[in-house]
Amino acid sequence: MSLLRSLTFTSGKETLHAYYACPDGAGTFPGVVVIHEVFGLTENIKDITQRFADAGYAALAVDLFTGRNRVVCMVRFLADIFTNALDHGGIHDLKAALTFLAEQPNVDAEKLGAIGFCLGGGFAVAWACTDERLKVIAPYYGANPRPLEAVARVCPVVGSYPSQDFTAKSGRKLEAALTQYDVDHDIKIYEGAKHSFFNDRSRMYDADAAIDSWQRVLAFFEAYLGTGEMQ
Repeated sequence: MSLLRSLTFTSGKETLHAYYACPDGAGTFPGVVVIHEVFGLTENIKDITQRFADAGYAALAVDLFTGRNRVVCMVRFLADIFTNALDHGGIHDLKAALTFLAEQPNVDAEKLGAIGFCLGGGFAVAWACTDERLKVIAPYYGANPRPLEAVARVCPVVGSYPSQDFTAKSGRKLEAALTQYDVDHDIKIYEGAKHSFFNDRSRMYDADAAIDSWQRVLAFFEAYLGTGEMQ
């Protein structure tokens, strides 16, 4: 069982909504920030947050569109990925989310990671290039930061990309760069899968790819973050 609740936290002068899930009972747990795709903080993203809690992690999914027009935010964020990937409002909000998560009494502030999908996948990689608190990330079908050389500073990466999508090229380029810079990684391109293959509410959902990628994520996160310690 896991404890679930909606909450708010501050990022600069803004108040952002979030969804928090953690294992039931006393203990100290690794923390994971869950970054949504262009559809925002959906039920699918909440489900993923709960799944992390069930696996022994305290997980926080932040709504990067809080109080803002989703379409306008989406356009701005997509532009940021290609023009100012490493330092923009979305990255600042994610850093604030990680600070908030790390301050929770049942979270081990030395064991923090992130997972992101589509827009959030691109954010996860770019963010990890500038925040040493992140120990592992899991991007799903996201764009790479510019310049790509920034990943020389990134933490270990477990990435999942669909072959029938433009992001497959991003996954292959990311794998080559991580190999070049000797960053531990597990990048997999899923043959026949399409964008949003992990979203079980999407018509592009691919059960085989989703199940396999989730197993890889949990194995990779356990290797770098461990699991929670119940008291």
